[in-house]
Amino acid sequence: MSVPGAGSLRALFDKHGARPTKALGQNFVIDPNTIGKIVSVAGVGSDDDVIEFGAGAGSLTAGLAAAARSVIAIELDHTLLPVLREVASMPNVTIVEGDVLEMDLSGFQVTKLVGNLPYNSAAQMVIRTLESAPQIRSLTVMTQKEVGERLAAEPGTDAYSGASVLVRYFAEARVASRISRSVFWPAPNVDSVLVTITRRDSEPPCDYTAFRTVVRAGFTQRRKTLRNTMGLVLGDPVRAEGWIMSAGLDPSARAETVDLDGFVALARSIPATT
Repeated sequence: MSVPGAGSLRALFDKHGARPTKALGQNFVIDPNTIGKIVSVAGVGSDDDVIEFGAGAGSLTAGLAAAARSVIAIELDHTLLPVLREVASMPNVTIVEGDVLEMDLSGFQVTKLVGNLPYNSAAQMVIRTLESAPQIRSLTVMTQKEVGERLAAEPGTDAYSGASVLVRYFAEARVASRISRSVFWPAPNVDSVLVTITRRDSEPPCDYTAFRTVVRAGFTQRRKTLRNTMGLVLGDPVRAEGWIMSAGLDPSARAETVDLDGFVALARSIPATT
């Protein structure tokens, strides 16, 4: 597999009148070793049908296509499509133009997601995939270090967030490795990480809508106590205190210390009048 370096990629962009767009978080992988590592960490093999988010200039697409049975490459930016088609012109690659956040992901016959995700929407893309595309069993994504660490964070850490908890409802996540800025063109101003997310065989025994409601309420003001944040759900902090205690939690605790089981307990015991 030939991966265009920065100079070659710049020439391809000039040829097709394309430019990297900072607003879309466009930083393209130009290092073949990094692409090989991503494909390996994702466990992509000849029996796999893969979907790629943010195919961009096609270098990772080509690497995936060399290993997988088929690749569906999604790209939002119309101006990149000629570059993508030239770099990833393989018979097992299908290029789809569109916005991942507006697509019906459940219709794609794939089991693995791999992508170099734009920093400003990476968490949304991951959570939407977990929520709406159960056929996708594993996700391997590159993103900004801060975002990636939030997706995989443990309770009680600074990175732990609502996104961490929503991911945990469906899957196990971990930061697999750091990615150097030097492997991208143009080089980003932030560090990146590779995150692996593996969907569990079964989900927690609670309604997901209720679960999402309490998680989002809990992290709306992460430094406030559950008594206050869950009071927003009920519109009554006094009633919320009884509800929290019935879930086996301390009303004076903060959401950043509550684990998956704690949020599940809150979702299962949420008063029916809400």
